[in-house]
Amino acid sequence: MKIIRASEVGTYQFCQRAWWYQQQGYEPDNKAELASGTMSHDRHGRVVVASKFLQLIAYGLFLLAIVTAITWFIQLIR
Repeated sequence: MKIIRASEVGTYQFCQRAWWYQQQGYEPDNKAELASGTMSHDRHGRVVVASKFLQLIAYGLFLLAIVTAITWFIQLIR
């Protein structure tokens, strides 16, 4: 029994003919465009990870500012 991978399902959903060609062992003619698309997706993935990291830092700094303001206010009213 052949194992069906998620990438095959995605290929089939996108284009049944492309999936069939892939199963028959045909190689795509537009390898340069495919490689460029893969690089573009990789670059976008790195940007997303970096933005999530920066968002986490921003939340931490915001929390630190709130704690500092509360501490300052408590010291002020004593």
